[in-house]
Amino acid sequence: MYDVIALGELLVDLAERTKDENGYPTLAANPGGAPGNFLAALSAYGKKTAFLAKVGDDTFGHLLTGTMRRAGIDTRGILISPDTFTTLAFVTFDAHGDRSFAFARKPGADTQLRWEEIDPAMLAESRVFHFGSLSCTDEPARTATQKAAAYARAHGRLVTYDPNYPAVENRVGGKGTDPLGPFAGGYRQDQR
Repeated sequence: MYDVIALGELLVDLAERTKDENGYPTLAANPGGAPGNFLAALSAYGKKTAFLAKVGDDTFGHLLTGTMRRAGIDTRGILISPDTFTTLAFVTFDAHGDRSFAFARKPGADTQLRWEEIDPAMLAESRVFHFGSLSCTDEPARTATQKAAAYARAHGRLVTYDPNYPAVENRVGGKGTDPLGPFAGGYRQDQR
């Protein structure tokens, strides 16, 4: 039995290190995606974890899968897609050190995870199902996330959510658009 299984984005953060005289950043590649970071931390504390995700059949997709495996995360739920590239997140910093993200995912592999590709037995084998906001931004990953959460809930599993909500609200169209759909649960935006 897993302590936690997570579904969500597994991507590469290309983070600004320096800028040249014209303002162009020099970037460094790092494994990224909040669900993977969460699982890696739990695994470091001895918890049994697994990941449900999709990456591209490219250098970054293979690097990320290996990184998750080395972190002690069960990777049998990470699918490698020959049809899309691994998502990239370009991370820059303003004068105050605050981060800004721009995603290369049109579509990114993480947005293409389908419910039919998820093994429900893995969800049933976990005490906790966790997901993040980026998997709720685009189809078919949004529906896959909603169905996985509903399945876990119906089987008595604790369902947790990482509400990186302001970025999602801007990504899917601003006010009046709720990517959580039925998972909003009656909470006001300021309570998420």
